[in-house]
Amino acid sequence: MQEGSFLWGRLEKQYRSAEQWIDWVWLIVLLLAAVLLFTINLGELPLRDWDEGTVAQVAREIMRSPAASMPWLYPTLGGEPYHNKPPLMHLLIAGAYSLWGVNEWASRLPGAMLTAVSVPLLYYIGREIFRKRRAAVYSALIYLTMLPVVRHGRLAMLDGAVVCFFMLMMLCLLRSRRNLRYCLGVGISFGLICLTKSILGLLLGAIALLFLFWDTPRLLRSWYMWLGIFIGSVPVAFWYGAQWVHYGEIFTKVGMVDQSFSRLWESVENHSGPPWYYLLEIFKYTWPWLIFLPSSWRLTWENRNLSWAKLVLVWSSVYLISISLMSTKLPWYVFPIYPSLALAFGAKLSETEDSQLLSPYPRTWIVSLALLALVAIAGCIYYSIGSVSQSELQLLFAAVALTMALAAVLAERGDGQFLKVLFWGTYVSLVLLMYSKHWVWELGEAYPVKPVAEMIQRAAPPGTKKIYTSFPYHRPSLDFYSDRTIIPASVVQLDSYWRNDKQPYFLLDETARENLHLDSVKQIDQTSGWVLITKN
Repeated sequence: MQEGSFLWGRLEKQYRSAEQWIDWVWLIVLLLAAVLLFTINLGELPLRDWDEGTVAQVAREIMRSPAASMPWLYPTLGGEPYHNKPPLMHLLIAGAYSLWGVNEWASRLPGAMLTAVSVPLLYYIGREIFRKRRAAVYSALIYLTMLPVVRHGRLAMLDGAVVCFFMLMMLCLLRSRRNLRYCLGVGISFGLICLTKSILGLLLGAIALLFLFWDTPRLLRSWYMWLGIFIGSVPVAFWYGAQWVHYGEIFTKVGMVDQSFSRLWESVENHSGPPWYYLLEIFKYTWPWLIFLPSSWRLTWENRNLSWAKLVLVWSSVYLISISLMSTKLPWYVFPIYPSLALAFGAKLSETEDSQLLSPYPRTWIVSLALLALVAIAGCIYYSIGSVSQSELQLLFAAVALTMALAAVLAERGDGQFLKVLFWGTYVSLVLLMYSKHWVWELGEAYPVKPVAEMIQRAAPPGTKKIYTSFPYHRPSLDFYSDRTIIPASVVQLDSYWRNDKQPYFLLDETARENLHLDSVKQIDQTSGWVLITKN
């Protein structure tokens, strides 16, 4: 062996060791920062309606059910078969309940931790596709400090887990280009997605295959890849087969058609919107990073012959077009697109730092940061005029205003430190928001459920299966906290139930109670403008 070759081998080994050490440092830093942001004040606010209340109730029934009934395979909701989603996430929450009890913190912890893990996963995806580590770091930090990622990732929902599994699948897919053993990880990740949110696995799997077709088509001819996908699909096929055997055509109609495929052509529970619905969601909640979108998209298109640009283009465009064409529109459906946007933004910021000595920062960035500072100052003043209870929002807007103003000044001077200020300030602002009682702002859309649920638990007998309410729509969180099934009904329906049931239980507001004109009424209890009644 030649001496030069020997020295080069030693230097290359030392270089790789140093690179791995730096990657481990970033992994620990990003993971710790994510865990803090995703778990602080996690259990202080009640569960919100829709997914949180439903997921928590299914998980609690899994924990309570005897093992002989196989609740992990045949979950229930209110004692009835639950066909909406596969039970992987519900099982994780049920496990958290068995360790820490049934509470908000245990309900949200599994999803929050999986979303936190997705932050270093995005860093490693960036390390696979970017030439410079800086682009991967910026991508992970941007993803970590996106408001919708933090908010929805902390909730007891399925989307944070799905995004985590999808990023694991993409990381394994990228690494399989040089090591085919990672194909097994691709298949396992695909199976985890399907066991969390069923039909979404088909869309995300199609995105992965389209990227391979464009970037590395040879992998589509590899039996390793298809073997990995087959192995990952076996548990999915087993679960669906068990449902078909156990429930028959009911599962096909309810679980497959009504709860999954029908969302493509008809809205579920009137959750509809125009095709540009998700563009508005991105526009409303991805600031301050949205100021980099036009230049990032232009850079991505100009480099569409590179792997990172191919991944961003396929990931973002295919997913956004697909969900925009769906009839059902829900804000958290757009969650899986944020990692791809973060990769595009990270690539642009890294490229800007390389060329910053030759040209100043774009004027639109500076003006946008200044406008965001003015908006935050206006918010700070608005909440300063209000009551003392809004002091948390006042401090939050003050932090945002200081961050944007300082970043704008530094960017105007051509100082690259404006990015560090933007990252730190946005992170601190999100910590302040998550530490406040305002991060689940949907709780203010209707009456607080916990006082009413405590009244129902205290006043209605444990064997009471159904309670009818005059509230216009179903609130899963009320079902969860009261441990009863609360069914919304119109005035006509309430009158019919009163006449036909021997011992009906009604949860009424004052207006409905006056309009019903019921006889033989026995008032059991009341709180927060709601009264629980039955027949005398």
